[in-house]
Amino acid sequence: MAYPKTPIIRRHGTIKFGTVESTPIVFGGNLYRFEYCRPAESEALQSRNIYNPNPWSSFHFIDMKTGVQTPSFAENHHLGCAYTDGGMMYAIGVDGSWGGDTLHIFRSADLQEWECASTLHLPGWKIFNTGVCKKDGIYTLLMEISAPAEEAGPKPFTFRFATSTDMIHWELTPRACVFQYDRYAGGPAIYAVDDGYYYVLYLEAYPMAHYANCIARSRDLIRWEYSPINPVMMYNEAEDKQIANPFLTVEEQRQIADALDINNSDMELCEFNGRTIIYYSWGNQRGTEFLAEASYEGTLKEFLQGWFPSEEMM
Repeated sequence: MAYPKTPIIRRHGTIKFGTVESTPIVFGGNLYRFEYCRPAESEALQSRNIYNPNPWSSFHFIDMKTGVQTPSFAENHHLGCAYTDGGMMYAIGVDGSWGGDTLHIFRSADLQEWECASTLHLPGWKIFNTGVCKKDGIYTLLMEISAPAEEAGPKPFTFRFATSTDMIHWELTPRACVFQYDRYAGGPAIYAVDDGYYYVLYLEAYPMAHYANCIARSRDLIRWEYSPINPVMMYNEAEDKQIANPFLTVEEQRQIADALDINNSDMELCEFNGRTIIYYSWGNQRGTEFLAEASYEGTLKEFLQGWFPSEEMM
């Protein structure tokens, strides 16, 4: 069988210290970066005498053209993701703490005023990162979980799913709809590009606590096909540590240069002006982490499909 040619990813370098798990997203024709601001980041801002209107964990967006930050919202929510459809922006977060059992789905038509549109409460579950895509008119919510054992499996983290027709009312898929039940899977993102597949970006664990972004796809969320040319992005100290943000302080740049790089994770994508925008995290997967930017010179569909044999090759 002929194998696909590896899509070429151009890494631009580190853009932020501390803030990770960010989502590039297009809204109203403009490119934004959705950010999850952790409490530790708020403390760091205060220590540098930088005004922070919200000392708790929260979400916000950065306009990538102007650099302007939108008002913070979703106080005391964690591990957020963003998704847009039908002129609305949605943000999903875990209420209260990492590994909580309740997700809140916020929505806004202008990124200024937000409402909590939906709640998904799963007693006994421990939920972390999430992602959303739309396929055949149905929204699919991916949840990274570590409990309960009958859902998460013997080697959590594991991905489970729920579906909705309106982003409001959610129903869990059958337990057979699960990703990587038998071994660790972290840092998820999920996409659909009108070719019949769900594409999942995920974190694969390698020996000696090293991690890299990989990709798999499925038509039914049950049977999964792994890319024969995984990983999608392996940590690369020389490229990850490039400085792509001239406003990083001298001390931040020193910490970047000295940091251990054994992890590329939490890869998220969007298409903007025919190019695939990529954000990912790098560091040691134990608290020292950085946000970096990359790109692929092609559409999101071309990028995702490029990791797999074409239908003609099958």
